[in-house]
Amino acid sequence: MRLPKIASVFVFLGCLAAYLMFVKHHYDGVRPAISKMPPHFHPRLGLSGSPNRPTSSEVVSGRFQYGVMFDAGSTGTRIHVFKFQLEDNEAPKLAHETFRAIKPGLSAYADDPEKCKEGILELLEVAQDNIPSSVWSSTPLVLKATAGLRLLPGEKATHLLDRVREVFVESPFLSRGDSVSIMDGTDEGMSGGLHSSDTPTVGMLDLGGGSTQITFSPQDECTIIVQTMTIQTLTHTSLNLISVCHTLILLSVLHSYLGLGLMSARLAVLGGIEGQPLEGSSTELVSPCLAPDYSGQWEHAEVLYTVKGQKAGEPIYESCLRKVEKVLYRKVKKAEEAKDIEFYAFSYYYDRAVDLGAIDEKTGGTIKVSDYIDTAKRVCNGMTVTPRENPFLCLDLTYISTILQELGFPKEKVFKLARKIDEVETSWALGATFHYIESLHSQ
Repeated sequence: MRLPKIASVFVFLGCLAAYLMFVKHHYDGVRPAISKMPPHFHPRLGLSGSPNRPTSSEVVSGRFQYGVMFDAGSTGTRIHVFKFQLEDNEAPKLAHETFRAIKPGLSAYADDPEKCKEGILELLEVAQDNIPSSVWSSTPLVLKATAGLRLLPGEKATHLLDRVREVFVESPFLSRGDSVSIMDGTDEGMSGGLHSSDTPTVGMLDLGGGSTQITFSPQDECTIIVQTMTIQTLTHTSLNLISVCHTLILLSVLHSYLGLGLMSARLAVLGGIEGQPLEGSSTELVSPCLAPDYSGQWEHAEVLYTVKGQKAGEPIYESCLRKVEKVLYRKVKKAEEAKDIEFYAFSYYYDRAVDLGAIDEKTGGTIKVSDYIDTAKRVCNGMTVTPRENPFLCLDLTYISTILQELGFPKEKVFKLARKIDEVETSWALGATFHYIESLHSQ
């Protein structure tokens, strides 16, 4: 009886060996599939959820993270494609930015929202051309609309944003329920660049069409904020500083003023009221900020106005200044602590300086508050002799010089005018994208 027992042992061992060979063969067969994972796959995060719509924990991929931010402003829509470099135990660093802009803004399609899709699709092609297809589905896609849409009647703005959502959902990028929204004004302070901790902070002045912002980090508060706040504790409405370790987005104090962008202010100075005129009301505006014999048309927020100059008993500049001061009366806060900080100025601050020939359109330059004041006086008082190509230049320069002083800047204050800082387009979009990506990680 011993032989059968020995045989049974051999049979058992043979079956075990066969089983092990089967397992090894099966494992070797599936191993190539594992090795074919996309190069941007982050092994620490694993795979879960829908293969087309990854969960928020999958947003970080490999050593780079991409983010796409649409800035839907009052005069145009801009796309920022950010590429962040990831390092262990360090905050993401901006490796590259691609920027593109188109006109007009979304609000121009308020009466035919379907037409806004064409521009969004055009800009999405920019994102697809600059982001590897293997990470499209894990790259967050966000659109934030600024002053232009905030000034539209609610229903029209909703219809426009619904069309954008349709495009986003059909795109190959990561789109969520909060991917398309109208900013409340506070969000626009999340601007600036990524700086090392030993890089001096700068302030930013942005004069858009519908709103204006001043953003800076007070020197005596930075250290306290860095020590007490983290990315996870910040929200869109309470954001003071985005800071992680040695890489910082250092622009903490924000004042955002809706209705004080250059185009909205121009309307107010001319005597108009934002929004659609009441039925039967006049769209003719008369102002001392225009040449006395000027008559023309100007379109703003889908309303075509007839604008005319007005003869006054005093020089044009003084008459216009009174109008501007009335519009700005008690509307802005003086930022006394900002006067000693180096400031960059953008958008219409830049454009009007180009119009004056004060800076080169491509390379930028510097300008003083007094330069805006002196040129405003010269342009305004010279309109009675020589009509200018831009009939609103007197008004615009008077407004710019006045709001800078209302913000607390002395006449000798020098601003740097630039399109970019460290090759990065300057706007709130960088900080907002960084914050959005971090909010995905915290979920």
